[in-house]
Amino acid sequence: MDRYDTQTMETDGEARRVKSYRDLIVWQKAMKLCADTYQATAAFPEAERFGLVSQMRRAAVSIPSNVAEGHGRLSTNEYRQFLGIARGSLKELETQILIASDLGYLGDAADACSGLADEVGRMLSTLIAALRSRPK
Repeated sequence: MDRYDTQTMETDGEARRVKSYRDLIVWQKAMKLCADTYQATAAFPEAERFGLVSQMRRAAVSIPSNVAEGHGRLSTNEYRQFLGIARGSLKELETQILIASDLGYLGDAADACSGLADEVGRMLSTLIAALRSRPK
């Protein structure tokens, strides 16, 4: 079973209190996107090892990392700032997915990665909007 298969991490559809960044579904899905990115880029040409592969992996790692770091910050404003950085890294990865797809490197993985990236993007935007109404 996939470690970040979010279907198995949810408890019977009920909302639960977030005690850790690991409880955030957006973090879980971002971790899956990161793992999928690593798997997809493993088959890229050797010439891309220090180019597109490195950039895509770095951007993918940045997304859940910034969600986690922001969650650990002391203020809502800091949290939102790190979620904004995560969203920027996501946009970077989305662009790189398109480039890799146009170059013929991703094959079938392109649609799956793009779909998951879209979902993570919507979730980040929703979380950022929800935090705007909280005390700073």
